[in-house]
Amino acid sequence: MSDDSHEHQSFETRAIHAGNTADPLTGAVVPPIYQVSTYKQDGVGGLRGGYEYSRSANPTRTALEENLAALEGGSRGLAFASGLAAEDCLLRTLLAPGDHVVIPNDAYGGTFRLFAKVVSRWGVEWSVADTSDAESVRAAITPKTKVIWVETPSNPLLGITDIAMVADVARTAGAKLVVDNTFASPYLQQPLALGADVVVHSLTKYMGGHSDVVGGALVTADAALGEELAYHQNAMGAVAGPFDSWIVLRGIKTLAVRMDRHAENAAKIVEVLKRHPKVTKVLYPGLPEHPGHEIAAKQMRNFGGMISFQVEGGEEAAVAVCDRAKLFTLGESLGGVESLIEHPGRMTHASVAGSALEVPADLIRLSVGIENADDLIADLTRALG
Repeated sequence: MSDDSHEHQSFETRAIHAGNTADPLTGAVVPPIYQVSTYKQDGVGGLRGGYEYSRSANPTRTALEENLAALEGGSRGLAFASGLAAEDCLLRTLLAPGDHVVIPNDAYGGTFRLFAKVVSRWGVEWSVADTSDAESVRAAITPKTKVIWVETPSNPLLGITDIAMVADVARTAGAKLVVDNTFASPYLQQPLALGADVVVHSLTKYMGGHSDVVGGALVTADAALGEELAYHQNAMGAVAGPFDSWIVLRGIKTLAVRMDRHAENAAKIVEVLKRHPKVTKVLYPGLPEHPGHEIAAKQMRNFGGMISFQVEGGEEAAVAVCDRAKLFTLGESLGGVESLIEHPGRMTHASVAGSALEVPADLIRLSVGIENADDLIADLTRALG
């Protein structure tokens, strides 16, 4: 459960203190890494603090889970070995054979693969909707719809969905609204406060923030659903290890200041890309001409550090730009302190080729880091030629 004593504190304070209780034995201000598999019991069933086996619970993971719940304004946070492990647990908790899910027309390729190649094999159906359009979502709903899945901002086209709007649609349909909040982070956006039922994170990205850990999370405001998710987390077992939990906790402490810098740098780069003769389109919710700009301004604190853009010359030209970049590292993932560049069509989104989620071949995605913005602009300018 989240620590209620932090409920009325600012985000920055909660990020540093929620779940981070001083060690009662030594007074250490950082929670220890409990690198342990099992725990001594005081007689049969006499558990100290409820700990018996580290798949079921581990004190370091508990600290992270309390922190996650506090940051998202939820009653229960759960940490997993990866973002996809979190998604898998959520789907197997909420769905049964014969159920139906509405998924967005722009989403992380791994999420699409999970629906299209894994979950569908045990009888769950899915259909695609433009989640920025309420009528598109309503049209995709069937009597068997149990979940509506949203990414906002979306990956990699930076689409924006009005969370409160889709929450109303989901409630009317008797479905759960799941929001992947990875691109925004809880610092920039609070989906539960806007009506979402569950928030999903890849902790690998902005939450960890340093490209040195893989993890995932679920957060819900519904205590009963939280218990059900925790039951499945234990039954399925893809939990975050203690060291990984500790690394994410450390990253979260600087989340607010990092996100401010990510967004500041991104805004400067967007202005340069807009003026570049070889850039045909810039996708960034901070631009007034972005179709989701007003919604993003309403439901986000800032517009984030992710930018996508399209270039003249098609796919080969886009790949060449990625290859010429030096300071922007060519690699998958996002949200680290260092800037990354990638070609979604051949890299992170290869799994959606030929589907309704296929991305433009001339698209480049940037994860803007916290380096000096002028250095990043100089590198991109050279790469564009």
